[in-house]
Amino acid sequence: MSDSTPLTHFNEQGRARMVDISEKQETSRTATARTTITMLPSTLQLIKQGKIGKGDVLAVSQVAAIMAAKKTSDWIPMCHPLALTGVDVRFSDNEHNELYIEATVKTKGLTGVEMEALTAVSAAALTVYDMCKAAEKTMEIGPTQLLRKSGGKSGDFHRNEIDN
Repeated sequence: MSDSTPLTHFNEQGRARMVDISEKQETSRTATARTTITMLPSTLQLIKQGKIGKGDVLAVSQVAAIMAAKKTSDWIPMCHPLALTGVDVRFSDNEHNELYIEATVKTKGLTGVEMEALTAVSAAALTVYDMCKAAEKTMEIGPTQLLRKSGGKSGDFHRNEIDN
C-alpha cells in the first residue's frame, strides 16, 4: 500500500468502522492461502501413519478449517459475514519435517474471501498442533500467507513464485 492510499476501515474521525460494500458489484471471488507447520520428522510420521492418539489429525484439521472459514466474521471484527460457495483444504509435506496446509475459498459476493482462506489454514494448523502437542510441543506454525486471489475491484493477486 502506498502512503496515499486511505485506510478503509477508519471513518473521518479515525475510528474503526466496517466498510460499506452496498454499492459494490457482485462478482465471483476466490482466495487461496497456505501455512506451514515445522515439526520433528517423527511427529510428521505419526500423523501420516495415523498413530496420534486423538484421531485422524488431517481429517479433524480439515473440518476445523472449513468451520473456521465459515465463521471468519466471528473472529475478525471488521470482516463481513459471507455466504461461502466452497472451501477446499489440501495437505502435503516435504517427506521430512514440514506439513503444508492450503485452503481455497470461494464465494459470489460483494467482498473478497482472503481472510476466510487465511483463517481456514490458521485454524487447521492450530488443530494439528492441539492434536499433536502430546508428541511434540516445539512445533512451529508459519509463515501463513495469501497465495492468490481473484475477483473484485482490486483484481487478481498472485504471490511471486520466488516467495513460495
